[in-house]
Amino acid sequence: MEHLYGMLSGYAESDIYPYHMPGHKRRSWGELPEAMYRMDITEIEGFDNLHQPEGILKELQKEAARLYGAEESYYLVNGSTCGILSAVSSAIPFGGHILMARNCHKSAYHAAYLRHLKVSYLYSDCMAAYGIWDAVTPEQVRVALEAEGNIRAVLLVSPTYEGRIADVSGIARIVHERGIPLIVDEAHGAHLGLAEGFPENSCQAGADLVIHSVHKTLPALTQTALLHVNGHLVNRDRLRRFLRIYQSSSPSYLLMAGIDNALEYVRKQGKTAFGQFRERYIKMTEALKECRCLRILSGSVREQDVGKLVISAGRSGITGKQLSDILLNKYHLQTEMSSMGFVLAMFTLNDAEEAYQRMTEALLEIDDRLTERNADGIFLLEMNVWTGEASAEKGKSIPLWEAWDMEAEEIVLKDSIGRYAAEFVNLYPPGVPLLVPGERMTEGLYREILRDLEAGLTIQGIRVGAGKGCFPDGIFIKMITESALLCRCRCCDGFGQGL
Repeated sequence: MEHLYGMLSGYAESDIYPYHMPGHKRRSWGELPEAMYRMDITEIEGFDNLHQPEGILKELQKEAARLYGAEESYYLVNGSTCGILSAVSSAIPFGGHILMARNCHKSAYHAAYLRHLKVSYLYSDCMAAYGIWDAVTPEQVRVALEAEGNIRAVLLVSPTYEGRIADVSGIARIVHERGIPLIVDEAHGAHLGLAEGFPENSCQAGADLVIHSVHKTLPALTQTALLHVNGHLVNRDRLRRFLRIYQSSSPSYLLMAGIDNALEYVRKQGKTAFGQFRERYIKMTEALKECRCLRILSGSVREQDVGKLVISAGRSGITGKQLSDILLNKYHLQTEMSSMGFVLAMFTLNDAEEAYQRMTEALLEIDDRLTERNADGIFLLEMNVWTGEASAEKGKSIPLWEAWDMEAEEIVLKDSIGRYAAEFVNLYPPGVPLLVPGERMTEGLYREILRDLEAGLTIQGIRVGAGKGCFPDGIFIKMITESALLCRCRCCDGFGQGL
């Protein structure tokens, strides 16, 4: 089968002159290499159209579906974000009710906002020893569906950002008993189900809509993704309509060629590459069991993704951010993210043996210099944001689609306790909201935000004033105004009783 990169390369070498977009006319400009420009084209004769594929793009998408075990697959050049927006919008009617994991990416919340959805949450179990949340279980989904009426679709994340893998097949059976679709944000699992020794992917496990970020765990360019669809529970015409809405009308052929190239690499080199990937990860985690102070999350590859290394700083007396800084500044190892309690490092098919050796040696050396200390409490506060406090606040929030458009004011963070958020507040990465518009600021969440800021973590939705001594008086957040709440109470009988 012909592949997109080869076609682009051949076209770049031809003498055809471009009297069309893009404006660089396939000639170099500035400091970027000419090869990029020469292969950057628009929808011209012979290169098909992503929004109505009839040629090579149609065939490439069919090949992606065969590879992942899906009935249909779509190339995405706006990342998993547009895949999640399209999946949620097509599976649930305007104003409908969605049950979704609380650790969903912010794009899922954006879909709920745009479609005026009622949102109920799935809260997974806490893995307190590592400061992370486990994957959602089938029983948690069953209980939530029995407790909530008129759910139109279920959305979960697997693997989670930290690599926890859900029993998607078990969850799919429970969801399908209700006659509704299961959407899986599998952005971090584009490598699953493609080789022996790895867990099945969510298409193979029976999910109706599955989103993969090809660029996250496969050798593809940033912003590339796939959306897969199965079964009869999702209207595919509606799905294609929303893809046209949320995806660029000028899709990059370089990005699409990157998807094709990555999947072709898997087809040709996958058996060897996946074998090395798994073996190197297991070897690394076995060696790191010697750590006395640092905790390394390991276990069955069916439960923990071999692409994610979770390093807990719990017994060391230092924070995850401090550990991340040591890895970067002393050992020149840039990790994916850090929080108060842990550091996350990512590995993919494209990591050589050197990557595993350097991380192993660095962590063993750091651990040897640390003093064991019972510091598990460093992130226990962080873990209660979605547990006791979340349960206590249930039923006291304003719908997201309404709250985000209400009149807001910026106030000092310490004055926000008990007030309703007007903006998202989230640690980035991974972009999972700590606070959603319409939810109330709690004492525990306030303390966590202060603690994270003092540790040097990046929190979106919070503005920190310049200069020394700005904590806590120089930290600001947007909250819904009291007058807007009063107006809403007058227009919405009974709301005031929950305030």
